[in-house]
Amino acid sequence: MKIGFDHEKYLEEQSKYILERVNNYDKLYLEFGGKLLFDLHAKRVLPGFDENAKIKLLHRLKEKAEIIICVYAGDIERNKIRGDFGITYDMDVLRLIDDLRAYELDVNSVVITRYDGQPATTVFINKLQRRGIKVYTHKATKGYPTDVDTIVSDEGYGKNPYIETTKPIVVVTAPGPGSGKLATCLSQLYHEYKRGKIAGYSKFETFPVWNIPLKHPLNIAYEAATADLKDVNMIDSFHFDAYNKVTVNYNRDIEMFPVIKRIIEKITGKESVYKSPTDMGVNRVGFGIIDDDVVKEASKQEIIRRYFKTSCEYKKGYVDQDTFQRVKLIMEELNLKQEDRKVVLPAREHSAKLKQMSNKNEICPAVAIELEDGTILTGKSSKLMDSTAAVVLNAIKHLANISDDIHLISPVIIEPIITLKSKNLRSRHTALSCEEILMALSICAVTNPTAQVAIEKLSLLNGCQAHSTTILSRNDEQTFGKLGIDITCDPEYPSENLYYNN
Repeated sequence: MKIGFDHEKYLEEQSKYILERVNNYDKLYLEFGGKLLFDLHAKRVLPGFDENAKIKLLHRLKEKAEIIICVYAGDIERNKIRGDFGITYDMDVLRLIDDLRAYELDVNSVVITRYDGQPATTVFINKLQRRGIKVYTHKATKGYPTDVDTIVSDEGYGKNPYIETTKPIVVVTAPGPGSGKLATCLSQLYHEYKRGKIAGYSKFETFPVWNIPLKHPLNIAYEAATADLKDVNMIDSFHFDAYNKVTVNYNRDIEMFPVIKRIIEKITGKESVYKSPTDMGVNRVGFGIIDDDVVKEASKQEIIRRYFKTSCEYKKGYVDQDTFQRVKLIMEELNLKQEDRKVVLPAREHSAKLKQMSNKNEICPAVAIELEDGTILTGKSSKLMDSTAAVVLNAIKHLANISDDIHLISPVIIEPIITLKSKNLRSRHTALSCEEILMALSICAVTNPTAQVAIEKLSLLNGCQAHSTTILSRNDEQTFGKLGIDITCDPEYPSENLYYNN
């Protein structure tokens, strides 16, 4: 993989810049946008970027930083799912707390925003408190967003409880967008000034990248990633008016800036030091780019991946037609085609060949994977295993120089598992999934040295690209994610069954 981003240079630049900003205040409330951990989008569009760069940055600042996690009560009530992990937002909060503690970071508390006694949220609050986690609840802020006099009063932010913090940097993060991070930061600012402390607010948002062109593929890839939020990248007109410099931000920040500026000025009683949304940010990711051409190509590939992802989500009913059309228009804007993703045609051609051989008008699922050296291999579904399992086995056999004729997994192992699934677990889909095949392979590796050699090659699949001609099950998606394989799917279900293909 070609590298286009210098991770270490970025960490040095970023930590230095945050500390410079902190020096101006007794306390800095730092709103963290995007994902604190496992930022796979950034990893894909900036080859060389560490997916856990943000948390490693905070680890460097651990003596000066503590964390507040926000989650919107409405997201808990409707069981909102974090797409890359397939877990609900409340479960993601628990996972995030565990991960932060593993990096020796101090988790101050969890804030439930816009709480109004929702039943599922109350259960979640009880769960946290009984595990020793401090929980604060904020109701919807009266007068927000236009009535600044009410917002900055005892009837507005004053209604929220004050969160006791002890360190100079307070990072406010969340499982996803719309969680109330900004409101929590400004509420704390209000309480700090009421107590006579000088506090500040800044925003750490990786994308869009403010110091590269508006129509750079890296910034367009961000628009594709947030198509469901209707985010649009724009020139920061406030920054241009103040400094005569062109910078990039996105519509929500630009639209909200006059209100945020007025709220901060009302809280502090003096003119804001920030003249633009770009001023508020501390992001230095653009300075870590070392090969612009590599980043451009990676970003274009990410846009194609987003197109396939949105197509499948539209098919499943998760997104509306406007969102799908928006991503399609972004593809057309850059003259990108589905087939520009190298693994798409081999997968489709293999599926068509299987269909022709079967002489039946039925769906023939196939998966293609591209290895690091450019080799493309395929796998098909059978009575024994899914196409995802087949392609992974084919890939590790190729990497281990094992002949196709050699069976890695003995039928003595596979048959009892299929029997268990069909007879005891009453499953209608008995073919083994990718995860089940890998478990069977690991059992065989105990007595079969060839299987052991193959399983040792699994780590080489990290970063590989794959494409399926049918929509994968959530379990297979997660297994590929754990292996580090970036997979896309055509928006077609593998069979006519409704329940078993959801």
